[in-house]
Amino acid sequence: MTHVTILTGASKGIGRSIAEVLLKKDASYKLIAVARSGSDLNELVKQFGADRVCVVVGDVTEAETSQKAVNLAVSKFGQLDSVIANAGVLDPVGPFQSVDIAKWRRLFDINYFSVIELIQASLPELRKTKGNVIAVSSGASTKPYSGWHAYGGSKAAVNHLIASVAADEPDVSALSIAPGVVDTSMQKDIREKFGKGMDPESLKRFIDLHANNELLQPDVPARVYVNLATEGWSKDIDGQYLRFNDGVLKKYA
Repeated sequence: MTHVTILTGASKGIGRSIAEVLLKKDASYKLIAVARSGSDLNELVKQFGADRVCVVVGDVTEAETSQKAVNLAVSKFGQLDSVIANAGVLDPVGPFQSVDIAKWRRLFDINYFSVIELIQASLPELRKTKGNVIAVSSGASTKPYSGWHAYGGSKAAVNHLIASVAADEPDVSALSIAPGVVDTSMQKDIREKFGKGMDPESLKRFIDLHANNELLQPDVPARVYVNLATEGWSKDIDGQYLRFNDGVLKKYA
C-alpha cells in the first residue's frame, strides 16, 4: 500500500538513514527528500528511482520549501501520509553570557519555526489521510547540556509544538522522538569544533562515547522513525516526547 513521506534533512546523518530504511522497507513507499545538498539527494534518486523519490533542494527556513514539498507529494504521488521533521543544527554552542542573539534566531528558524511551517503546509493533506507527524527531538530538550542553550531550547519548543498539534488536530497524530547519541557529523563537530564552548567534563562524555564505540549507528533510531511513520501509533502516546528506545516503542525497533 502506497505511503508518501516528506523528510527534511534527508541528505546526511540520521536523515539519510531514515530515507534508506524507509525506501528499503517496502517497494510501494515514496519519499519527498528535502535538503540543501542536491548532489546527496540525487544519490537517493539514483539508488531507488525517480518513480519513488522526488527531491526538493532548498532551505527549510524558507516557507516555499515546505510548500513545494507538499505540492510535489500530491502532484507526483497523489497523497501525503507522514512528515518527519529532521533538519536541525547545533550551532551556536557556548557560554550563556556570550550569547549571540542573531545566531540563536537562525538556529530557531531552522530547528523550530521551519517545523511549524512544514506542519502548517502539510496539515490539509495529512487530515485527508489521517497522517502522522514526527519531529526529531533531543535529550537536550529536557536536560541542560553545557553550552547547548539554544539547541536545547529549540527542541523543548518542538516538543510543546508536537503536543499542541496532537491536541488540536483530531485527524492527525504527532510525536516528538529523541534519537539517542548517534554517530553522525554532528558528533564529530561536537568533539572537534563545538567542544571549546562546553565545559571539559561535558565534552569528555562525548569523546569517551566515541572512543569506546558506544555511539549508535544511524539506522538504529532510523528504524523507529520509519516504523512509527508508516505504521502509526495508539492515541495513548499521541503528542508525547519519547526517547527512541522507550519501552512503549519496543515494537517499532
